[in-house]
Amino acid sequence: MTAAIHGVAPLAHLGVIAVAGEDAASFLQNQLTTDFQSIPNDEARLAAWCSAKGRMLASFIGFKRGDEILLVVSRDILPQTLKRLSMFVLRMKAKLRDATSEFDLLGNVGDASGKPWALRHVGDASFITLYPADGTSRELLVLPAESPNKPKLTTLDPSVWQWTDVRSGIATITAPIVEAFVPQMLNYESVEGVNFKKGCYPGQEVVARSQFRGTLKRRAFLAHSNGEMNAGQELFHESSRDQPCGTVAQAARSPDGGWDAIVSVQLAAVDGGRVTAGSADGTPVTLAPAPYPLLADV
Repeated sequence: MTAAIHGVAPLAHLGVIAVAGEDAASFLQNQLTTDFQSIPNDEARLAAWCSAKGRMLASFIGFKRGDEILLVVSRDILPQTLKRLSMFVLRMKAKLRDATSEFDLLGNVGDASGKPWALRHVGDASFITLYPADGTSRELLVLPAESPNKPKLTTLDPSVWQWTDVRSGIATITAPIVEAFVPQMLNYESVEGVNFKKGCYPGQEVVARSQFRGTLKRRAFLAHSNGEMNAGQELFHESSRDQPCGTVAQAARSPDGGWDAIVSVQLAAVDGGRVTAGSADGTPVTLAPAPYPLLADV
């Protein structure tokens, strides 16, 4: 990582869905890929919401705050996610709302503590430890709008925060990649985003089959290119110029030059050969392993 990246950035690209009511945890347990029924007060959860075909419709960082569960989600898919997710409440005692205006979301680089997904509350502020970026600690700060505890200075450019997000190797679902991946194609099972012991949820059979029957042929990798990369962009391998071998899940400009990305790529394309972005004649892309061990390697 570029030396001395440190500071706090506003995260206007993220929003919040609040889930309230005595069945809030049960409702999320039936819909998302991780265990919300037994979520402790000192942990957050990475979770995906999938279609019946196991394709990711949204991803969340969820945690308990008071009597509610808050779901931090990409703002560009929040309205459609809220509307569609609310359709499944039926007779359960749970109510969902867009709570984005009620909270400030900040990203802190360099001062985090604890293991990933650790949650602590300090006054009215909630701190969630995220996966590091190139060894540099990161955390998500959620606090009420207009809170007196809000940091007076936001010293980090949001674009740099988004680059650290990429370097952490954990992609967030945004509009260009809705329904593009099953969770394992983005390594979610390896970063506690899938619980294989919990009950059923939409797409659960597909997700389980991908894990245990050896049908998974794509994984998430880090990538670098001198040319611009964007979420949803296709990647091509020299062995098959007409068929894409992968997709960019998330990308950001690197402070060191060029672009870094999280890409989901066919495993057969990782063994060697030229990979390009956008077309078979596009800018070359260099691939690197994800910065955490995969579940099969643990």
